[in-house]
Amino acid sequence: MNPEPAHVEFDGVSKSYDGVTEIVRDLNLAVREGEFLTLLGPSGSGKTTCLMMLAGFETPTSGTVLIGGRAVDDVPPRRRGIGVVFQNYALFPHMTVGRNLSFPLEVRNLRQADIRERVQRALRLVRLEGFEDRRPDALSGGQQQRVAIARALVFEPSLVLMDEPLGALDRRLREEMQYEIRRIHRTLGVTIVYVTHDQQEAMAMSDRVAVFNGGRIQQVAPPETLYEEPERVFVATFIGDNNLLHGRVLGVEQDICTVDTGNDVVSAFLVAPRKVGDAVTLTIRPERVALAPTPGTFSNEFEAPIEDIAFLGDHLRVRLAVCGSADFAIKIPNTVGHGAVLKGDHVRIGWTPTDCRALTPDEEIA
Repeated sequence: MNPEPAHVEFDGVSKSYDGVTEIVRDLNLAVREGEFLTLLGPSGSGKTTCLMMLAGFETPTSGTVLIGGRAVDDVPPRRRGIGVVFQNYALFPHMTVGRNLSFPLEVRNLRQADIRERVQRALRLVRLEGFEDRRPDALSGGQQQRVAIARALVFEPSLVLMDEPLGALDRRLREEMQYEIRRIHRTLGVTIVYVTHDQQEAMAMSDRVAVFNGGRIQQVAPPETLYEEPERVFVATFIGDNNLLHGRVLGVEQDICTVDTGNDVVSAFLVAPRKVGDAVTLTIRPERVALAPTPGTFSNEFEAPIEDIAFLGDHLRVRLAVCGSADFAIKIPNTVGHGAVLKGDHVRIGWTPTDCRALTPDEEIA
């Protein structure tokens, strides 16, 4: 028996507006039923273009977009049955909240009794009961976004697309709405494809994240896997903080390699197949570096001068010159006695080989 088809699938999809530059290149991606999948990447990486092709507002140059196992390249947006939420809300300013929500149902010729019931259900879902007679200009930004989400859900689609929906909100409202969107997703079990350039937002909300750069997916994985096990240098640096060290492989023993960084030799976990003499980029998270360990605790231990210390509230960011890097960072929790380290001090630092990943340099990856 063949497995159930993915809810959404991009099969070899590319998109070019001028016939020369490909905004999206050979995209193959499957989204599972009921999944919250985020397309994450910097501006111009192709993530929004993918969403617009899925919504039907753009047409692939090549390849096929499928929904429920059916190719939809020739299906207009209004017939795809997709709920869409944009950053600018796109509410009708002359209509009340109730009319904004009832309009998608009226064009589908539902009975008035069904329309009233669905509007009330959608308002309860986004916690805006009693707001149906207000106009959008009488609402806060967060309330307007809730109405936009309710309108996308009111006709009960099985697939909802969200394009930077929280980008116009301040930090506190953005964090609140992240929780609300996740709550709605868990309540309804709909499939959500979400676009953002904010990696913290993607990590907090998603079942899986597809990291885009240069029109291609760099890695697709759950948030924790992306953070702990990045497969490419771009992913390692785009998701959270990472120190980068550059060198060449001196030796390989099973999954551990030794690397000459020019000034020091570092032991690291080998992610991609590399042989002696090959160039590698090493990544190590600042919080995985221990300060002043007992000598011999780690196979990677080095002494370095402190170049700078920045106070960042819950932690100190200490910058050192070590292993060929003049900008190597470690994080120290802000606890009593943190003043024990000062700029100019020579300190000993250390880390395990498994916390240091040896990756193929991005310039070598086609």
